[in-house]
Amino acid sequence: MLQQTQVPRVLDYYPRFLRRYPSVEALAAASPARVREAWDGLGYYARARNLHAAARAVVRERRGRFPRTREEAEGLPGVGRYTSGALLAFAFDEPVAALDTNGTRVLSRLFVARRSSSPSRTVARLEALAASLIPKGKGWAFNQALMDFGALVCTARSPRCGACPFRARCRAYARWQRGRLATRRSR
Repeated sequence: MLQQTQVPRVLDYYPRFLRRYPSVEALAAASPARVREAWDGLGYYARARNLHAAARAVVRERRGRFPRTREEAEGLPGVGRYTSGALLAFAFDEPVAALDTNGTRVLSRLFVARRSSSPSRTVARLEALAASLIPKGKGWAFNQALMDFGALVCTARSPRCGACPFRARCRAYARWQRGRLATRRSR
């Protein structure tokens, strides 16, 4: 539900959706029309179709057991790299990166990951970096903290560098400081 949708909006729908479909089996047994009806108002209806199809696959092909590896998760309808990471990190606390836009931005700024001509190569590099930073048994906490940090401190348009505890080691901040100093000297 959170893909492309703000948390406050989802909070209105999520409890109702879970009351209607309290288990993966209940969701899998529902008709596509009923699932669409329960999703009505959230938009991006392909998400509802994919969620329903994934629930059916989990019940029919996996006997109700959720995937425990990225490869298995990405075999489900509508599940890509981010969703597989989120499933493993948040549902099973696995030390797997779930890099959303915020997490990608934070890691890129902190470590100034070289952009590759291939976006998938850049994502793979950042995922490997994130995975190396996740403390054992803290997949959920690490990913949630990274998302929150990117949403609240290391924002896209107006990063709050003065409030950043990583400022002294942040390569993007250092570059910005050097640029500011060079501009002052040239005046």
